[in-house]
Amino acid sequence: MTYIEYTCEIIKQMPIGEPIYISTISDRLSDKFSLEKKKAKAAASVAIKRIMDGKLMPDLRNYQKGIYYRTMLTAFGEKGIDKEQVIADKYILPDKGYETGLSLLHNIGLTTQIPRERIIATNNSKDCIRTDKQLNVKIRPPKVKVNADNKYYLQILDALELLEKAPVDSEKPYAVIANHIHKKELRYDKLLYFADRYYSDKTVLQLAHTASEGGYI
Repeated sequence: MTYIEYTCEIIKQMPIGEPIYISTISDRLSDKFSLEKKKAKAAASVAIKRIMDGKLMPDLRNYQKGIYYRTMLTAFGEKGIDKEQVIADKYILPDKGYETGLSLLHNIGLTTQIPRERIIATNNSKDCIRTDKQLNVKIRPPKVKVNADNKYYLQILDALELLEKAPVDSEKPYAVIANHIHKKELRYDKLLYFADRYYSDKTVLQLAHTASEGGYI
């Protein structure tokens, strides 16, 4: 079996619309043919190019550099890529970011207004807030590097930080946040730890109000 044939087999196994990453194909080629990572990456790039140029898989589309997907015709035209999955893979998973901003407040139940934009705090943002125009999301650096242990804590503290700046229409916002903390099984001592080190005194005070509302003070 050639590199191209094996790459076609990999692609055929992928669901319609699911992102297909050149890095994934490279890893599979490396395992299958015992190739060094650098050689596998080059082989994957050549294989994809020849598949696309030769139209060996007519349903294969290029989304952006290094990202492909399979499509199909629907009543509304060609099915596109699953952008939510691309956003998650690029900025959120695994444990490298989280959703913040007004969409977070809407998801928690603090506001009924549907935000026009989504903001993601992610380790993949190294500077100030910027827009990923292709995915239609804004990304910004987190207060501290996100990991599995702190992501939900930082997300809650972001929500508290936004309370006075956002169009909150919940009658009891602190109760809503306290309920969310309870559902996520988060600890107030850890929330205070992160709030004290990375957030303002106002956010610490808002956390105290939340703890009181939740019956912890």
